[in-house]
Amino acid sequence: MSRDEIALFTQKAEAVSAVVRTVASLDEAFAYTVDICLNKEACQLLMSGCEGAVSDEAAELCAAKSSERVIAAPGLPDDQSALLAAAAEKAGVRLISDGLRNHPAGIDIGLAVADLGLAETGTVVLDSSSEDLRLSSMISEIHVVVLPVSRLRAGGAEAEAELLQMMRKVPSYLAFITGASRTADIERVLAIGVHGPLELHILLLEDA
Repeated sequence: MSRDEIALFTQKAEAVSAVVRTVASLDEAFAYTVDICLNKEACQLLMSGCEGAVSDEAAELCAAKSSERVIAAPGLPDDQSALLAAAAEKAGVRLISDGLRNHPAGIDIGLAVADLGLAETGTVVLDSSSEDLRLSSMISEIHVVVLPVSRLRAGGAEAEAELLQMMRKVPSYLAFITGASRTADIERVLAIGVHGPLELHILLLEDA
């Protein structure tokens, strides 16, 4: 992969508010992920009606706040999951890989390894056929994607054969992610994080 394509990918991704960093190893990528998890406020389940008169039991529920931080990393190979689990445990962060429907308050960090990257648009492509992987990229407050530079392509045309191969899987669900979640549907005012993560961090893994 040429340095020009890496530079183009970085430029395009940063133009849509993604944070792009270069890492030399998965250990470094996992350490980065744990660090940003520790430096954010833990997700909390916000309850409606707490401003009014409620029962004692409801008052206890309204007052409950979780200080637990959670990283969701479904679909990682066992050896990579073990590396991340060790880093998370050392920092006191909970790591989950399935059952994301049981986390209605949301996930602090969703972590995935990209299948492809498209330089012309700064896009990462994830085979999200797994529901847990889809959820980790949608209900997390911060989404971290590791993109090995060997998987970076100039654009969609150059990635066509690989994309077609992924789409032949049954069932198949490919996610093309360009920047953090955003919308201007509400009075034409740009809002970040309405339909997904507030932040997208892309870690370019120097594997080639």
